Amino acid sequence: MSNVSLIDPFDREISYLRVSVTDRCDLRCVYCMAEDMTFLPKAEVLSLEELDRLCSVFVELGVRKLRLTGGEPLVRKNVMWLVRRLGRHLESGALDELTLTSNATQLAKYADELAAAGVRRINVSLDTLDPTKFTAITRWGNLDQVLDGLAAAKRAGLAVKINTVALKGINDDELDSMLAWCGECGFDLTFIEVMPMGEIGAQRIDQYLPLSMVRAKLAERWTLNESDYHTGGPARYVEVAETGQKLGFITPLTHNFCESCNRVRLTCTGTLYMCLGQEDAADLRTALRASDDDGMLEHAIREAITRKPKGHDFIIDRRRNQPAVGRHMSVTGG
Repeated sequence: MSNVSLIDPFDREISYLRVSVTDRCDLRCVYCMAEDMTFLPKAEVLSLEELDRLCSVFVELGVRKLRLTGGEPLVRKNVMWLVRRLGRHLESGALDELTLTSNATQLAKYADELAAAGVRRINVSLDTLDPTKFTAITRWGNLDQVLDGLAAAKRAGLAVKINTVALKGINDDELDSMLAWCGECGFDLTFIEVMPMGEIGAQRIDQYLPLSMVRAKLAERWTLNESDYHTGGPARYVEVAETGQKLGFITPLTHNFCESCNRVRLTCTGTLYMCLGQEDAADLRTALRASDDDGMLEHAIREAITRKPKGHDFIIDRRRNQPAVGRHMSVTGG
């Protein structure tokens, strides 16, 4: 296999792969899924062995960071086998970081195993600390289960970053208290603008809250110092002087974050999306299953990277109220 790194047409080195290990989730968050979601047939989903092989080829091609996503990655049966397998690349030094994004419902069960496999930090999606509101946003989630998972992660030594989607009229009245709570818990926090992806049975224009407004409001109470900290993801960070924690902002709509994009996304069916906000994709499953030799797979990956666009086309269509991208976030991976 060639050891030449993956370089896209805009001279960006692709060193970060986000892998959706399942489109299934045990919650139905209102901005992410429809309540009556139809999930992929199991025959279309890559086996854990195939996911390991695919990820390992990306690592050989220069990917230094792997993030497992979903749906909810920890609802995938035997997913810890995959986490442990991928951990071998941390031990060899080929991989800098193995991490995951979770809703924390299963963390009480898996936090110790994740830490043992080499995971050092996780992102947890949490949009409210109000139990009633949490159930409304997730449609049937239990906040106590999530808080127990976060406590388990902290005990296991995992660094936690909370991801909160800012939703107008839903949680905009508690973003300040979310920041205070994260400071007390020692968690970093990132606010995210709602992303126009997938039909969810609600009007996104009603949910959309510009983070410029959120930041201005927070700055009335908190000292937000500019920071050059970055994790390889799209967030721009400040440091909150009063808590010492980092606060990130992901703004796909009010501030396009594409110029330094170093990542691609792999779905659980082996489809590679070169950009979250574009429909162009590459079928890696066919190459994966066509040969035990990785040459065909490497060729398919390299060809796909030559089609990585400069940036996305996210916009909330106020006239037709349609998502900019038709697929659900749970399909592509968070």
